Amino acid sequence: MNVRHALVFALASVTGSAVLGCGPSEEPYKAKPAVSGKKAALPAVPTLPQKQKKTPDGAYTIWGITHDLRSRVHFEDVNAKQVSIVGYIVKTNYADAPACSIHKTGKGDPPDCKAPIPTFAIADEKGETKDMIDVMGWASNFAQVFTLIEAIDKQPKGKEGEAKLADEFWGADLPNPIPNVGAKVKVTGTYAVTFTKASSGAAANPKYGIMTAEKIEFLEQAPEKAYLPGMKKKP
Repeated sequence: MNVRHALVFALASVTGSAVLGCGPSEEPYKAKPAVSGKKAALPAVPTLPQKQKKTPDGAYTIWGITHDLRSRVHFEDVNAKQVSIVGYIVKTNYADAPACSIHKTGKGDPPDCKAPIPTFAIADEKGETKDMIDVMGWASNFAQVFTLIEAIDKQPKGKEGEAKLADEFWGADLPNPIPNVGAKVKVTGTYAVTFTKASSGAAANPKYGIMTAEKIEFLEQAPEKAYLPGMKKKP
């Protein structure tokens, strides 16, 4: 064995001894004692309200359908689809009808008369002012509403529900009674982020959507009949 080989052998022997040698022994695991003293006072877990997406008969609630409208998963299930929604009427735009739009059918509004489309809003709870859906498409203008209100008032007591009026532009019968705040309704129609039935342009609401009504069922009647500004109320 030459000197070079002897040095290599000696180095390997030293390295092997270092690897095979035992290092310092690990300390055995000791469980920590439980924390003594006063425990932290944590607040109680809040009880979240149990909201329903649909009613027992399969109609959507306002919370349920607006939740799906804003969902990436369920958006296509409800947008531009035929659905039914149940809610309380919490708002109308009847007070916004300008005088130029309140008249009998068969007479057009003046060219400079700017009137909104008759609209009411529904919510899950009475008195709600934020989470609500506008319902449109049940009357093309306030002349239709005015004419039906007059027809209802002319009916004998107890037969008000027999008054009928077909919308002269959209063809479908207007709802009787005229929807008013406080009533609970089931509205069937097309629900979408836009309403394009009007000839004057499209309305849009990407957060809550717009319901284009084809059928309105009254589950609870409003405490008062609906009237337009300036109309004399029937005693």
